[in-house]
Amino acid sequence: MWSGNKNGGVSVASLWTEVNRCGQNGDYTRALKALTKILHENRDDVTALHCKVVCLIQNGSFKEALNVMNTHSKMLGSEVVFEKAYCEYRLNRVDSSLKTIESAPEQTDKLERYDECKSVYTDLIRNSQDEYEEERKTNLAAVVAAMSQWEKAPTEDLGLPESTYELCYNAACSLIGQGKLTEALNKLQQAEGQFIFSLSYRAGEDIQSELAVIHSQMAYVMQLQGRTDEALQLYNQVIKLKPSDVGLLAVTANNIITINKDQNVFDSKKKVKLTNAEGVEYKLAKKQLQAIDFNKALLAMYTNQADQCRKLSSSLQAQNPGHPRPVLIQVAQLCREKQHSRAIELLQVLMMHTAPYYQNRYTFSSFSCDVLRSIEEFKHKPGMVSALVTMYSHEEDIDSAIDVFKQAIEHYQSEQPGSATHLALVREAANFKLKYGRKKEAISDLEQLWKQNTKDVHTLAQLISAYSLVDTDKAKSLSKHLPSADTMSFNVDVDELENSHGATYVRKKAAKVYSHHTIFLLGKLPKNYDPKVTPDPERWFPMKERSYYRGKKKGKKKDQIGKGTQGATAGASAELDASKTASSPPTSPRPGSASGSSTAPASGVVPPRQQKPSSSGATRKKAPQKKKKGGKGGW
Repeated sequence: MWSGNKNGGVSVASLWTEVNRCGQNGDYTRALKALTKILHENRDDVTALHCKVVCLIQNGSFKEALNVMNTHSKMLGSEVVFEKAYCEYRLNRVDSSLKTIESAPEQTDKLERYDECKSVYTDLIRNSQDEYEEERKTNLAAVVAAMSQWEKAPTEDLGLPESTYELCYNAACSLIGQGKLTEALNKLQQAEGQFIFSLSYRAGEDIQSELAVIHSQMAYVMQLQGRTDEALQLYNQVIKLKPSDVGLLAVTANNIITINKDQNVFDSKKKVKLTNAEGVEYKLAKKQLQAIDFNKALLAMYTNQADQCRKLSSSLQAQNPGHPRPVLIQVAQLCREKQHSRAIELLQVLMMHTAPYYQNRYTFSSFSCDVLRSIEEFKHKPGMVSALVTMYSHEEDIDSAIDVFKQAIEHYQSEQPGSATHLALVREAANFKLKYGRKKEAISDLEQLWKQNTKDVHTLAQLISAYSLVDTDKAKSLSKHLPSADTMSFNVDVDELENSHGATYVRKKAAKVYSHHTIFLLGKLPKNYDPKVTPDPERWFPMKERSYYRGKKKGKKKDQIGKGTQGATAGASAELDASKTASSPPTSPRPGSASGSSTAPASGVVPPRQQKPSSSGATRKKAPQKKKKGGKGGW
């Protein structure tokens, strides 16, 4: 309570009125005079001391403001911790500023109050004209970008210029928050050009570190567009530069981890160390830190660190009680451990908290789908679409599955038209509809895909097939766009294909027919050659491939010793054997074996495998199989 004492005929109440009026007008010098009179009456007035510090900061008197805070530190305490840190920062006492920030209470409502911050900067720009004008506009642009990205707040045109690369960069960040990715990428390229143009005026600065900020944001836009290979290449370039900004390194490393997903987990384990660097928590927004923590838990799950995953996800659940993702990570971990009953229990608890009105209305699967679709943040993500379509298909609810595709496609058509994710969803929707006989419904999707790439023969064929049931004239018209058979040269070597390891049937080559005159072209005549007898046209083929071959009788040996008519000899048998007469065609050696070899192939002939022959006299052993390296992990 103010006593109403007089100071030179002026009451303290009227002095506070003067302070308030001067503060609104931006006249901090006159406000300081009024505050000095108030403190003359009550030197321990904490509010007056705090106001004096703010006025001194607004006037740029950072040393004097710091002296006031140090002199009255016991009274002001943590009330002015941010003002003190700001003064130290402006006086280039960076280490002291960081220590002051670290001493601030962990739970504070003074961070990320973007709406209030925007109002303050707007008033400052409107009522101030000094050498810090451009700096204030840059900070206001940063606030607007933060609101667009982290709070999804609608943006308004504040008439901010884009005359510097910082202003242009912040404008690009606002466009990212609005989902205007192509425009954002163009704006980032513009910011890069402005920075390079201004190099002559920025002597002594770390040029590569400044460019790294822009390049990392470019990579982020490419990642959102589905151009992951380009994004990954740009991210790695930023990491190799080793910029001094720990916040930039942490964000870049985190984004690489999200691209790696369940692949290259060893690289992800290296990159995650960059997110744990000292001071990262003071460089990033809460949403950024939250995303990094979620990814740490997922990485622990995919590297089979079950205890670490449970610990991280439980901590995240305590910090974010209304967020479904920590619970979903726990459910995924339980499923990996085959604890499906426990996983279902957790999902039921999650559903009861997120959508209690769904209880006792549907089957558990339908219930799950409805709850998942109620999570606005994830319902259009490709992974969520895939899960929902799978669950609806299991329930044979094809209409709901198609509706999931429809909503997701409409979302990307509005936010990221023509992006890789958008076109991938359209293709999957078309394939799904064709699979379940919904050809009429698939036509619009297929037409959209074909217009994007008229050289896509596969999509054109699907479109013609779908139209053939609806509009035959349209199907005939579209078939004119198919390439001719002459242009579709596949360059397939049929013989090589048949001899490949996967071949299960080998086509027999047609028998070549030779006339008896051909024998004169083949060199020396056989001893038993009779020009009056027509030679066997199949004599050049292996016995098994001759038309009159009837197979080998089982159990019959070459030398029937001790068998047959009593007194019969091997010589007599040979004389009676018609196959040994002069008129019988000679037996050709088997292909692939030496002349005179009697080795017969095993029954049940398998197509050739291109195997290496085993060494002479050695038993063929099965080669030890190489163990496949595990490459799974990530998310």
